[in-house]
Amino acid sequence: MTAESARHVEDVGSHRPPLQKMTIRDAVEPDLPAIVDIFNATVPTRTSTAVMEPVSVDERRTWFHEHSADRHPLWVLELDGQIAGWLSLHSFLTRCAYRGTVEVSVYVHEQFRRRGVARTLLEHGIAQAPRLGITAMTGLIMGHNAASLELFERLGFERWGVLPSVARLDGVARDIVIVGRPLP
Repeated sequence: MTAESARHVEDVGSHRPPLQKMTIRDAVEPDLPAIVDIFNATVPTRTSTAVMEPVSVDERRTWFHEHSADRHPLWVLELDGQIAGWLSLHSFLTRCAYRGTVEVSVYVHEQFRRRGVARTLLEHGIAQAPRLGITAMTGLIMGHNAASLELFERLGFERWGVLPSVARLDGVARDIVIVGRPLP
C-alpha cells in the first residue's frame, strides 16, 4: 500500500465517541464480501440504488476488477476495525472525450451512518482527483434520497439535471438527480 492510497482521519464529531481512527485504503478482493453486504443492506430501503434484489459476491467480482488504483479506484474506509463504507469511481461514459469525468458511488454500513464516513470518503475522492486525471465528478442520486443530496451539495456538487420518473421502485415512479462538480 502506498502512502497515497491510505489516509488516516480522526473522527471527532460531537455525537460520537472521541478520536476514532478512520483509515481509507484501496479495496482488495478479500474486502468484497463486506462491500457487497454494505450494498445489499441498502437494497430494501429503495433510497440508494435501483437494484431490486441483493447481489452475490460472484455477481460483483467483475465490477470489482474493473476498478484500478491509478484510474478508477475502489476505496474502503475502516473504522473500529471493520469496513464502515466504500467509495467507487468509475467511468461516466466510455467515449474518450469523457475520460476525465467519473461517476461516484458511496455506501456506508448502517451501523456507521451519521458518523462522517460518506463525507470523509467523498472528501478523499475529491482530494485524489487531480492525481487520477479526473476533471469532473458526477453522481446519480435518487430524488427522494434527501440525505445524500444534501451531503453532495455540502461538498460543492450542484444539481446538473433530473431524469423524471425513470426508476420504478415497488411500483412507485422515482426521479434520478444528476449532481456534478467540476474539478481543477
